[in-house]
Amino acid sequence: MMQTKRAVCARCMRPQRTCICHWCASTAHAVEVLILQHPMEVGHAKGSARLLHLSLPNSRLLVGEVFDEQDLEALLHSPFTLGTDRRHAILLYPGTPEGAGMARPATPAHLPSTEPEKLRLVVLDGTWRKSRKMLYANPLLQSLPRLALSDPPASQYLIRKAHGAHQLSTLEATCYALMQLERDAARYAPLLNAFNGFVSQQRSYREAGMGE
Repeated sequence: MMQTKRAVCARCMRPQRTCICHWCASTAHAVEVLILQHPMEVGHAKGSARLLHLSLPNSRLLVGEVFDEQDLEALLHSPFTLGTDRRHAILLYPGTPEGAGMARPATPAHLPSTEPEKLRLVVLDGTWRKSRKMLYANPLLQSLPRLALSDPPASQYLIRKAHGAHQLSTLEATCYALMQLERDAARYAPLLNAFNGFVSQQRSYREAGMGE
């Protein structure tokens, strides 16, 4: 007997019965965001990257593990919109030195620009192991100045196992990074509240034994 194909939302790319579009909270932001998603995260029901991307108008989401160097150079610095200036890319990544070729964390005084409109925040979406692998597989990412979060709140990401209390979802980490760079915490509160709703929805599916 032929199975009926599940209807999929064209925007969030999830089954329509578990669509997350109503949690999208469009948020104006000055710093552009480039999300590099590991292929194993695509289609993951508990992932937050697509919700983040759909909520940030000046963001791009690309899937891959190893990127062509010329393509990656353009992704990091070329304008998203024609007629705008080249961007200074910074990598959202913990501050521990990781070895030869790895740029050290940048303090606000040592960022490539203090103007948020000239910055592009690069975010790696994947497990700790996968994001680390992406970093080492792409020398251009290693060369970027890094931004480490300053005392972020505890994660509300209660639907995925974390290896430490300091680990956050991609959406949470990006919001806290943007707060630091733009010095505007209130702007991202609605998106974080929407994320909490998304987490609650996913927990309810799990408790009901309802998968994607």
